[in-house]
Amino acid sequence: METARVFFGLTAALVVPWGLGWQELRPRLMVSFTLIYGLYAIAPYRHESKPLLALAAALLVSLGAGLWHHSANTPSAGFSFTFPVTAGTAVSKRLGAATLVVAAGVSLLAAGATTKALSAELLLSDAAAVMLSALLIAVFGGGTLAKAATGPVRQELLSLPEGPAREAAVDLMSGSRGIGLLERGLLFAFLAAGQPEAAALVLAAKSLARVPAVDHGKHASEYFLIGTLASVIASLVMSMAARSAIGLSVL
Repeated sequence: METARVFFGLTAALVVPWGLGWQELRPRLMVSFTLIYGLYAIAPYRHESKPLLALAAALLVSLGAGLWHHSANTPSAGFSFTFPVTAGTAVSKRLGAATLVVAAGVSLLAAGATTKALSAELLLSDAAAVMLSALLIAVFGGGTLAKAATGPVRQELLSLPEGPAREAAVDLMSGSRGIGLLERGLLFAFLAAGQPEAAALVLAAKSLARVPAVDHGKHASEYFLIGTLASVIASLVMSMAARSAIGLSVL
């Protein structure tokens, strides 16, 4: 439990200010939050060396991120240095990169044998390898399947004369690749975890966000439906195969 508390606590201490964009706008506040929440995370183990080293690594990451993103157009990081950090953005970025490298070294020192053991277990785990490979096949192989399945619809659409409906449909199709990758990844994750109900929520969210309107025309609707079905098939087949391969029920 100690490792879990320290790991998740320090990760949250870094992720929250990063998600709020403080590394660019409020670097001093980012470092302060990392320190305060980090102290809370390691509080029960503050007399041990490894949690303190982990906190130091988190603070170095926070400081390095602030220095890396610091420029003449952003507020001062709030730190006073006697050497020429203020000489320009390039110097600040180099110092930030060096700080991040030191943070990585301190992190490895703090993790020690625990990280080595976990890494070896993950690398040698057949179940982890099967799930990772199946995920990659579902996400990227499913993309190839979706592209092949929707190819005739796209060709038919592009053969139509220029017009508002054609432009609207092409615009809808052009932004679908990244969404498709995320969709297949989430579908596989939920199905592999044995939560098909959660997978259904992914499809519902996509339908609400990107369902073609009347202005898009029938080609866009066909493209959306065929692409979604191809993603579902790829994710479902690979999740069932992976679960079966590691000895779990297919659903």
